[in-house]
Amino acid sequence: MPKMKTNSSAKKRFRLTGTGKIARKNAFKSHILTKMSTKRKRNLGQTSLVSKADLGNVKMMLAIGK
Repeated sequence: MPKMKTNSSAKKRFRLTGTGKIARKNAFKSHILTKMSTKRKRNLGQTSLVSKADLGNVKMMLAIGK
């Protein structure tokens, strides 16, 4: 069986942390930011972890063994 290819869009959007978790960026940070508070914009700039429900799909796209 051939090796599984990594999804090109996924490798640009996700990264593995040192402990093996998958980090992602938050949405809603691209435009129409004037109505948002500074605190909300600052917190959206930080990375967060992929939820447990989406972990299987993301691992498949990144070709990471379960």
